[in-house]
Amino acid sequence: MNVKVVSKMTGGCVRTSFLALIMCLVPKTVDTDNSVYPRIRLSHKELWQLNRTWVFQVNGVPLQPQTMLLDEGHERLYVGAKNTLFSLSLDQVDMHHSEIQWASTETQIEECLMKGREKMECANYIKVLQQYNQTHLLVCGTASFNPICALVHVGHRGRDNLFILQEESISSGKGRCPFNPNSPCTSTLSGGELYIGLYTDYWENDAALCRLNNRTYTRTERDDRQQLNEPRFVGSALIPDNDDKDDDKVYFFFTEREVDAEGVNKAVYTRIGRVCANDQGGQRMLVNRWSSFLKTRLICSVAGPDGIDTHFDLLEDVYVLKNKDGKNPEIFGLFSTTSAVFKGYAVCVYHMDDIRAAFNGPFAFRERPEHHWTPSEDRVPYPRPGSCASKVNGGGFSSSKEFPDEVLRFVRSHPVMYRPVLPQRQRPVFLQTEPSRRRLTQIAVDRVQAQDGPYHVLYIGTDDSLVLKVITIYNKDADTIEEVLLEELQVFEFPTPIKEMIISPKRQHLYVGSEAGVAQVKLHQCALYGSECADCCLARDPYCAWDGLTCSSYYPGGVYTKSRRFRRQDIRHGNAVQLCNGLQIDDEQWHKSEEKTVYGVEGNSTLLNCVPRSLHAKVLWFIQNGDNKQEVHEDEHVIWTPQGLLLLSVRSSDAGVYVCQTVEHGYVHTLLRVTLHVLSGDALDHAIKPNHDKTGAPCQSQANPSTRPNFSPRAALPGPHSRQWYKEFLQLVDYRDAQRVDEYCERVWCPDKKRKKSKKKFVSSRGEKKAKIRVAEGSQRAPRHTLDT
Repeated sequence: MNVKVVSKMTGGCVRTSFLALIMCLVPKTVDTDNSVYPRIRLSHKELWQLNRTWVFQVNGVPLQPQTMLLDEGHERLYVGAKNTLFSLSLDQVDMHHSEIQWASTETQIEECLMKGREKMECANYIKVLQQYNQTHLLVCGTASFNPICALVHVGHRGRDNLFILQEESISSGKGRCPFNPNSPCTSTLSGGELYIGLYTDYWENDAALCRLNNRTYTRTERDDRQQLNEPRFVGSALIPDNDDKDDDKVYFFFTEREVDAEGVNKAVYTRIGRVCANDQGGQRMLVNRWSSFLKTRLICSVAGPDGIDTHFDLLEDVYVLKNKDGKNPEIFGLFSTTSAVFKGYAVCVYHMDDIRAAFNGPFAFRERPEHHWTPSEDRVPYPRPGSCASKVNGGGFSSSKEFPDEVLRFVRSHPVMYRPVLPQRQRPVFLQTEPSRRRLTQIAVDRVQAQDGPYHVLYIGTDDSLVLKVITIYNKDADTIEEVLLEELQVFEFPTPIKEMIISPKRQHLYVGSEAGVAQVKLHQCALYGSECADCCLARDPYCAWDGLTCSSYYPGGVYTKSRRFRRQDIRHGNAVQLCNGLQIDDEQWHKSEEKTVYGVEGNSTLLNCVPRSLHAKVLWFIQNGDNKQEVHEDEHVIWTPQGLLLLSVRSSDAGVYVCQTVEHGYVHTLLRVTLHVLSGDALDHAIKPNHDKTGAPCQSQANPSTRPNFSPRAALPGPHSRQWYKEFLQLVDYRDAQRVDEYCERVWCPDKKRKKSKKKFVSSRGEKKAKIRVAEGSQRAPRHTLDT
């Protein structure tokens, strides 16, 4: 079927495929592959117009960040990239930055190329970036496959504004930084000691968990597949068990290969490994080797109807959300499946009590690699293998070098624990299991105190520049978890994988790193949700609450002392009907909604545009005849589209008042009243062919359109002396040169978008849709399908 748009002005017509027309009405931002749809989508341009984001870029050159470090004390964000270390302002990343150029020498580059490496690899990629002490950073780079490390002087907090690479501190980075810029590594630094997981050699055959300081070098065993087998390092953190510093543990998160029970295929498992921070190795055995290294499996799975779990075995990223005492942080893991057929993602949360219980449980044992793991029946010596030399463990040993040989022998032959670590409530808190081309790459988490308790807000980065803002709500009675995707934010203009994400709870900002640059994004913008109590409550954003006047940031405690009784927030249910005094916009309150007039041409198609801010809202259309209203149903004459109501062939009986309403969580909201006037062909003829005098101005006899023959007063247009009616018709552009269907759609059906693009400031979709049309008079143009004023 073709829609024919007759142009009396040009004497021709424009034809377009009806199927293509319908496809162009589907929002380009809707990803039908997603298992969870966002309530609000914001493009990069909209974020910029809302003053919610800033982006640091380097003259269009790919930034290629490898690591980022947040320094709240110096109020700086440090970014290690290719040949450069950046220092950015936490207040606004695109202002007042400093940089240190630290490129490889010509000799290093030539040697790298002679070894057969690509030119892109032969550079200094900064892979390790840690706070060494209060005044210095430890920085290590690949230096064209010849890693080096150095200290950077940043001065004292609040006093100095320094950013200087100390040339005299440059030293070999072997064992402290990988050779290959594409090699994954993870590091953490405490007390001047660097704990790092990496491949230590040029050919990436030797994987190790290491600790380095000025005196000692401790690592896992070489070529011991029981300890590490083709690992991919993801994250690490020092987490104390108690107040005894000698009992502190360092945890490493990684994936590795594992031979299955049949001994045929190699599976990929996610592991959590642990060492004592004060481990010095043994005196006669395990010299300069860990005497406390243990590991166990992290499981993230979903139970199937047949009793077989679907496992998410590949750890993409990990986030350690610390609490006030630092002893019991929550571990958030972003996982994916390893199957080439089924691709899905999940977020699982782990508690330290469960992790410690697994390491304090039975050791694992198997006779051969192809055999099943079983609990070890060997006698466990004292002190327990894997424990630290500390007062908490009896204080009988001042160092691991004093441990008996049987303890060291046991821990070397039993590095695996039998019990895995299961997630909180034995299930993921977030799932994306529908087929999708989008990959999830990074995760960061903020703990937010709402009126009814704390909530975790998940920020998940993708491979196409998006950040998903998600909350999860546990229903204790039903034992279910509800995922609510609050926002989908396009933080970079063009699709690019997000490689790093850091949250600053103090500033309420998220810092996002990709090859396109570093973006700074506000965690919330409550005013965006709307100007009414219901808008704020329906948002279900734990950062926001209705304070009686506006939707504003929620602060627990005494900030709202005077207006506490006006505060409205319901994250768990979003019950705006109850919280906002049951107020709904009914027939008597329709005058508060936006009003619009649309002119349609008889026999042509007409779109009544109405797009709610919330993508979770259901849209309903009604037609009003006097005091009666009747719901509009879809049929061969009317099609519902995401952009609005499409009337395929307008008839004179279609004229009237159309009401667009939304329903979300039981709350009814009237967005728009559209008055549709239907013009007959004769009326259109007289409207677009007025008589002109010699100066080109319309004749006075045509000034009153009601005097024209066959012109219905109901469909009367503004007088031509205002030139408004004439410009409306001149806006009917000839679209035969449109190269794409979406371009045609935007220019024909979405004039508001066209107008908004010419504005420098953001225009609300509800309040300011009557932007002035800038069209040159007298150009040859073909008609569009609807005329709105």
